[in-house]
Amino acid sequence: MAQPGTAPAKGPDAPKPAETPTPETDSNAPIVPEAEFDAALPPLSGDIDAPLEPMTPSATPAPVPAATPAPAGEALAPVGPLDPQLAQPLVPLSAFDTAPLETVADVADRDAPEIRYETVVTGLDQGDLKGRFKALSALQEGDGKAANETQVAARAREDEALAVRLLKSLGYYDATAVSSVATTPAGSPRSVGKLIATVTASAGRLYTLSSVTVKADPTVPEGLVQRELPLRVGDPIQADRIQGAEANVSLRLPQQGYPFVKVGERDILLEDQSPQAVGAYTLPVDTGPRSSFGQLTTEGDAVFDLKHLNVFPRFKGGDLYDNRKTDDLRDALVATSLFRTVSVEPVRTGRAGPDGTEQVDLLIRQAKGPARTLAGTAGYSTGQGFTAEGSYTHRNLFPPEGALILNAVAGTQQQGAGASFRRQNAGKRDRTVTFTASALHQKYDAFSAFTGTLSGRISYDSTPIWQKKFTYSYGFELVGTNESAYDFGLGRRERGTYGIAALPGQAMFDRSDSLLNPTRGYRLKINVSPEASVRGAVRPYARTMIEGTVYYPAGQSLVIAGRARAGSIFGIGRDDLAPSRRYYGGGGGSVRGYGYQRLGPFDPNGDPVGGRSLNEFALEARYRFGDYGIVPFIDAGNSYESTFPTGSDLRFGAGIGGRFYTNFGPLRVDLATPLNKRPGDGKIALYISIGQAF
Repeated sequence: MAQPGTAPAKGPDAPKPAETPTPETDSNAPIVPEAEFDAALPPLSGDIDAPLEPMTPSATPAPVPAATPAPAGEALAPVGPLDPQLAQPLVPLSAFDTAPLETVADVADRDAPEIRYETVVTGLDQGDLKGRFKALSALQEGDGKAANETQVAARAREDEALAVRLLKSLGYYDATAVSSVATTPAGSPRSVGKLIATVTASAGRLYTLSSVTVKADPTVPEGLVQRELPLRVGDPIQADRIQGAEANVSLRLPQQGYPFVKVGERDILLEDQSPQAVGAYTLPVDTGPRSSFGQLTTEGDAVFDLKHLNVFPRFKGGDLYDNRKTDDLRDALVATSLFRTVSVEPVRTGRAGPDGTEQVDLLIRQAKGPARTLAGTAGYSTGQGFTAEGSYTHRNLFPPEGALILNAVAGTQQQGAGASFRRQNAGKRDRTVTFTASALHQKYDAFSAFTGTLSGRISYDSTPIWQKKFTYSYGFELVGTNESAYDFGLGRRERGTYGIAALPGQAMFDRSDSLLNPTRGYRLKINVSPEASVRGAVRPYARTMIEGTVYYPAGQSLVIAGRARAGSIFGIGRDDLAPSRRYYGGGGGSVRGYGYQRLGPFDPNGDPVGGRSLNEFALEARYRFGDYGIVPFIDAGNSYESTFPTGSDLRFGAGIGGRFYTNFGPLRVDLATPLNKRPGDGKIALYISIGQAF
């Protein structure tokens, strides 16, 4: 500091006065001094519930000046001319171009050159991993094309994770995978500049089960869950194996009295630090109560009442619960074709049965569906010509399941109409009662006839959902027919009227594996019909037929099928029989290659007259590929005037057929030729129909 009376020192060495720090001179100085900031804060009240104080404006805002009006009589300044585009009407929405504008990125992607790459995968030699990898691979999905190398690298990284997932699914839980993308080196046999995306996987150790623990309540029989869980110590911890075993528990326990079983979430504890790669498996299972069948209940838009519903079950109340029988009940209801929807669901009741099981009721939910059907079929065969049939059916006109069926047939050699009443599941499942009235005109080389028939039939039938080992039918027929046939006594054709009463019956033993398209097993069918013919006198007789068929699978796609059939008529002479009741051979369901009814005795004019006995044989090789098939075949047979077939003078036919397999049976087209043809036999015979020949 300067002394009094002396001038302050000047120059570079003179001391400078002290300066107050400012934000411009000191970057650490506060913008607002702390004392000034604290003084500006309003005083705070100690009461936090006190109302807020009104804010005091720091200054009165200046008023907004009012707009100055134009002087009286002075016009406003003119507005400039409008843009012509603004004066145009708007474009209609229907004509508006909604395509988005093309961006720079779009242009770049469009014009970017496409690169090619090759995928190489190693380390996936376990099982079918390569095939599964190929089906899911991002690199494979790209088909060897990409926009740039970055995209190829991204796909390769996705496939790294895929390879690891696939290896873990087989039990390789230490699996790793790496990927790389490189350019094909010069001199390589591959295209120069092409990328190679390589995914290299390393499986590591295979983990196996060290223990299998099931947490479940006791069952009857004991250990049922463990028995139906096909996992054993030492099995690989494979995802498919584990999931399949658990699904087996969910499937098999409801078949053995446990309809409400619930399989919990598994726990697998991997011991990855131990010398052996193992894992401890634990599965909780809630079996629910052991149950038996109780009663049927129903709700919804009822098609059947409870009385008729109780015809369908193949179980009795108190039987141990089996969900296969529940599914069969639903299938049988669906097969009536009277429901729009139908479901069958087990419901707990809490009622104890005599054997200690809980009785489970079955709730049937019904929704009524359409009951009317129009149907038609058509076919062609040599000797019969074209035949078309149509029908109208009301399946529930007379509830329950009482159907009215109106049918008509029109063909080159037969025309007719009929009406039938049919009640299905009549007091017993798959028992059918049918009454029919029909009128038919037939004109064949063997005879022409105008026939009226009244008949009734009771049958116990097989169905696609329940193919039975034994079926039967019996009934009656009352026939009035006017027919023309050759009279050997008069040496000419004569018309005659016959009255026929018959009691036909049939029994069938079926050990085949399919009702519509059998591939293994056999069938045996016997028909017996005691009859009486009235034409001036009453002549009793009996018509019989026995038929056997066998099916042998010679390979995965080849089935060898054979048939033998023999028929005989006892107690009456051939010429006393109505021509329509005699036996004839030849045609699509008999010996192919010969015309319909063209095998057997002939009259002097060369027309067949039929016989009292018949034998037929057939052999087919049914080769199937997909929905198509080829069937070479050979048939043999004849009809005879004698009561029993003699086996002499057999006629042979051979040919080849095509099959188109549908869900209602195969469509059949056969071409055949007679091997020992007679004068008048054609060279080729054609048969078109639905279903196998036998």
